[in-house]
Amino acid sequence: MQTSLATKITNLNLKVSIDKESGFCFGVVYAIEMAEEVLDRQGYLYCLGDIVHNDEEVNRLKKKGLQTISPDELEKLHNDFVLIRAHGEPPSTYQTAIKNNITLIDATCPVVLKLQNRIKKSFDNNENIFIIGKDGHAEVTGLMGQVENKGTVFSDINELDIANIPQEITVYSQTTKSKAKFYEITEALKQKGLKVNAHDTICTQVADRDKELRNFALKFDRIVFVSGTKSSNGKVLYEVCKQTNPNTYFVSNSNDVDANWFNAEETVGICGATSTPMWLMEEVKEKILSY
Repeated sequence: MQTSLATKITNLNLKVSIDKESGFCFGVVYAIEMAEEVLDRQGYLYCLGDIVHNDEEVNRLKKKGLQTISPDELEKLHNDFVLIRAHGEPPSTYQTAIKNNITLIDATCPVVLKLQNRIKKSFDNNENIFIIGKDGHAEVTGLMGQVENKGTVFSDINELDIANIPQEITVYSQTTKSKAKFYEITEALKQKGLKVNAHDTICTQVADRDKELRNFALKFDRIVFVSGTKSSNGKVLYEVCKQTNPNTYFVSNSNDVDANWFNAEETVGICGATSTPMWLMEEVKEKILSY
């Protein structure tokens, strides 16, 4: 038994390819570049929350001096430098920075910033704000701050008490949600007799990944999807791959890869979330090629 297993692990002759379209979205690239620029200059920097929902990348930057802090820790900080990640922050964060003489390095993604401005304008116009997203997600927390936490966050229509919500609502979406799910929900709300002012605010880079990944997943015998477990985008895109190719496996790093997933001479495609660094997918590729 031991001999045959060893043979399987070392002689599979797998053909492995990485999806070149996978990896960091431009918002994450921008945030990491800003962080590294400051780290190279002064050797340390505080970041409000994980800079990206990927533990491996967070640990890499931690070694360079990036220190993740919580909102409570921000309140106690004075006269220092703090990075705002791509997810954005509520107005209260900026108020704290002014009060405590904190210099903010603001890496809020332009797509998120545009959404924050739009949702605030709707709120100022006394519209009833509903946000399709994950309650407690960093981006959603920032959006709720724009509406003084008076909006409604939900991820599925079943979470809403339709009989007791306003007859006219304005619906926005967390930028990393599924476009198909957004339209499914807004159409279902209309079917319930509500007047729905729907704003598709899903990042086009994220939305396009859906179709691109379906095409990619069809090309291989096996798919290995690399993502942090905290990534909402990762969960969505993993399901896209899994639905397209049932032989899809989720890993957070190369240690999660199992040789028993593969058969000799198979083709393997590696892809990931918009929060997955390319270097991590390269490590996963090397691990698979070692079998």
